[in-house]
Amino acid sequence: MSLKIIVWDFDGVLNANIVDGRFVWADTLMEDWGIELAALAGHLFHPDRLAGIMRGHVDLRAELAAWLQIEGHEVDADEFMAYWFARDALPDGEVLAHLNRPDARHVIGTNNEPRRASYIEEQMGFGKLVERIFASGRIGHAKPDAAYFEHIEAWSAAPRAAHILIDDTKRNVDAAQARGWEAFHFTDQSRAGLTAFLDRVM
Repeated sequence: MSLKIIVWDFDGVLNANIVDGRFVWADTLMEDWGIELAALAGHLFHPDRLAGIMRGHVDLRAELAAWLQIEGHEVDADEFMAYWFARDALPDGEVLAHLNRPDARHVIGTNNEPRRASYIEEQMGFGKLVERIFASGRIGHAKPDAAYFEHIEAWSAAPRAAHILIDDTKRNVDAAQARGWEAFHFTDQSRAGLTAFLDRVM
């Protein structure tokens, strides 16, 4: 019998960087850089622009640099991204322990653009902890797009039922389950049940 493939979401699951719905890396953004989060988020995270960034169609650095210039911030885009990525790196040791399970193939399935995906893989070292990192910015599709899940299925060459998604976004969990995957909606309230869920579906 082939091993199950556990597809771990990154932000909010393997990486404990979301508290009460906010990304904590930006808590001191104004103090450190004189930048208002609402203004930055309103530009970078506008739904239409974010969709392109997350799928690798729009370069995050180019958008950030353009916005910094327009807003009159004398801030280097590369320095700012280095700050952002480093502050956003908060691995969850309790969840990471599950990557040691020998009875599965472990991969990361994340909606991240190529630059941060590389940071996760190399600087954070996750490229050595999992078999593969499936980042939306590299694939050209993002969860919950059907094409995102199809990409992983084509790589694994395993039946849909052999795939398990652990994700903190309900619509991603619903999309995976609709395809015949096992899926676990990871939240502060449900995290205590993760071990029992994995024991059951393995």
